[in-house]
Amino acid sequence: MQGDDAGGQFAAARARDLQPEGRSHKTDLGAPLSSDVFLAKESRPGQEAQKLQESIDRRMADQRIVQLLTERNFEGEQYDRFVTELVRYGIAVLRAWMHSGYIFKLVAQRGFGLSPHELELEELHRNSDLREELASMTIARALPRFRRQAFVEGGWRFDGGASITTYFMGACAYDFPNEFRLWRTSERRQSLALRRQQAVYEEPVRTVSVADEVLGNLRVVADIKGLDDPRVRAAVAMTIDGYTQEEIREVLDAKTVRAIEGLLYRWRTKAKREEERGHRG
Repeated sequence: MQGDDAGGQFAAARARDLQPEGRSHKTDLGAPLSSDVFLAKESRPGQEAQKLQESIDRRMADQRIVQLLTERNFEGEQYDRFVTELVRYGIAVLRAWMHSGYIFKLVAQRGFGLSPHELELEELHRNSDLREELASMTIARALPRFRRQAFVEGGWRFDGGASITTYFMGACAYDFPNEFRLWRTSERRQSLALRRQQAVYEEPVRTVSVADEVLGNLRVVADIKGLDDPRVRAAVAMTIDGYTQEEIREVLDAKTVRAIEGLLYRWRTKAKREEERGHRG
């Protein structure tokens, strides 16, 4: 989709650059954005007067639109066309901000740091479908509140200094953090489910890096192949692989770490008895 490269000054944003500087103060994310948010470059000398006039002209046109829509109670065919254009614009801008990573800097400056991981930034930069999904969901949630605050309650005014589109992007910026967190949580759940499936049902393949543990661990790896209980097999294999008991508890969905400790204790006790029995034989 066109427009993904607009609205940001860097295409591969680093996670550490997208957090508030110092102690930030949370502000109303639903408030209009500053108009300079939409400018990719600083203005050259002599352009300020032109920009101011363009802003006035745009807001005057917006005021005429609002008056027309007010007469129709913000309903009907004309309002539907207005919303369609607004949504198209909002999706293009949000996609561009996600593509560049600028969306995280924007909400962080307003006091809502999302601390994106570099892998998350790379996924948003690479995955067009994901950008489309997050932009669409964000706008779907922002539209009802925008209609109420900007129009029904009269939040948007000509003398407020922001165009309707700028005001609307402020509403979108308010809802983006929640949509991003929902996606992040879903991704982590899927990752955890995959790890659980691999640990419980797949044949473990392990490598040992410490020389003096090689023989002992190789023997254990051979032994656990014969274990009937997949949870025991997974717990032992993950222990060899360096997982903590808390991590094992999470992957196996056990209630407590003590449950994992007991499982491993019973396995060690049984393995030790079998080893002693083998020596006697």
